[in-house]
Amino acid sequence: MTSSDKPGHAADAPAETTGATGANETTGVAVVADRDWASAAADPQYRAAVVDLLGALAYGELAAFERLAEDAKLAPTLADKAELAKMASAEFHHFERLRDRLAEIGEEPTEAMEPFVAAYDGFHKQTDPSDWLEGLVKAYVGDSIASDFYREVAARLDADTRELVLAVLDDTGHAGFAVEKVRAAIDADPRVGGRLALWARRLMGEALSQSQRVVADRDALSTMLVGGVADGFDLAEVGRMFSRITEAHTKRMAALGLAA
Repeated sequence: MTSSDKPGHAADAPAETTGATGANETTGVAVVADRDWASAAADPQYRAAVVDLLGALAYGELAAFERLAEDAKLAPTLADKAELAKMASAEFHHFERLRDRLAEIGEEPTEAMEPFVAAYDGFHKQTDPSDWLEGLVKAYVGDSIASDFYREVAARLDADTRELVLAVLDDTGHAGFAVEKVRAAIDADPRVGGRLALWARRLMGEALSQSQRVVADRDALSTMLVGGVADGFDLAEVGRMFSRITEAHTKRMAALGLAA
């Protein structure tokens, strides 16, 4: 779920910095980005938001590991199978880092992950790929949308937590692999492009719905995301955030050779 793509990083940059931190500046809320975990965690609401975030990411990485291992069964060649197995291993190492960090700050990892199981499992149930190419597009497009969302949140984190979050969102190699394979398939049969474009649009809708549910259901996380404004949920800022995510998605679709 959380592997990101290098082609989309140019689009991600505003979300990591200017776009997300601007809300803090306009509301006058103190920015925690230049503080460490020990200092920032003195605020119980901030601590709760970070536990939510790490729990969501940890389960997302575990689910990504499981899905990539399953997708490897659909691989047309032994080399492709081995490549996906390597990516699955990288996702599991990301999960281990998040699990260990939760334990380090005195939280039970499984308890932190539990609130997000239904949302992730629901997303994967609704977007079960029917073949190898759909699986590649899902990992590239769907996971990258989730990564964009978490990068928006990362801009509001203390330095220690932000470093960990950005590290586990780093590309596992799936981006270049997916682009190469999907473009080759479209070159071989242009009709494939139309089917995959429709599939990617469906992924976009499901991924955004999942992200919105996570924000709406977790008060501490939503308040941190919009800069801690008095009412706790600034719909305008959330709208701008999802607009940035949509723009990044359009660029990824272009990289795949698909129409957004």
